[in-house]
Amino acid sequence: MRRSRTLLGWAVVVLSLCTGGVIAQALPGALQEQVASLPSAQRDLLYRRAASLQAMTAQQRQQFERRLAEWNTLGEAERRERRERWQAWQALPVSERAQLQAAARAFAALPVQAQLDLRARYARLDESQRHGWLLGPGIGVHWQRLQPLLMQVPAEQRLPLLSALRAMTPQQREALGVLAQRTPPQTRNRLRSELLAVPAANRGSWLMEQLDR
Repeated sequence: MRRSRTLLGWAVVVLSLCTGGVIAQALPGALQEQVASLPSAQRDLLYRRAASLQAMTAQQRQQFERRLAEWNTLGEAERRERRERWQAWQALPVSERAQLQAAARAFAALPVQAQLDLRARYARLDESQRHGWLLGPGIGVHWQRLQPLLMQVPAEQRLPLLSALRAMTPQQREALGVLAQRTPPQTRNRLRSELLAVPAANRGSWLMEQLDR
C-alpha cells in the first residue's frame, strides 16, 4: 500500500511537467501502470492539473512552488483542515461562492479592530458550528437546528440531501430545522428518506403537513 501511494505521489510530480500525449512517453513503466489503474475521473483530474501547471508563466510557477513549500511545512491537522475547507468551497453552488466573495470583500474593507472582533467571535464558535458554516451561508445559518438531520448521514444520501437543502427557501430550511429538532434519533433516517422522496415543488406543503402532525 505504501509503495502504491509513493508511486502515485511521483506520478503527480511527473504529470505536473507533462501534458497530453507527452505523458504516456514521459512516465516510467511502473507509473504508467499506476496512472492507468486510476478511475477515469481521477486520471482526468491529474491531466487537467498538469495542463494548468504547464500553462503557467515562470512567475506563476515560482509562486506555486512557494505555496507548495509552505504547504509542506504545515502539520497534518492543519493540512486536513485546509483540505476540508477547499473541498467544501468546491462543492458550493456558484451563487453561494459569489455571496462569500462579496462577504470577503466587505470584511476586508472593515477597520482592523472590527476584523479582529469578528475573528474572535468566530474562534469562540464550537467546532460543530464552524463545520456547519463550511456548507455555505444558506445551510450554515440554519445549522444548529438542522444538525440532527445532518449527523451520520449515509454516504449515498449526503449529496442529494445537501442539494435538496440548498434548493429550499430559507423559510423551508427553518421549518425543516424545527422538524429535525422534534424528530427522535431513531426516526431521523426515515425523515431524511421521506424528504428526499418528495418532489422539490411539493416540499413546502409536505413540511407544513409534517409540522402540523
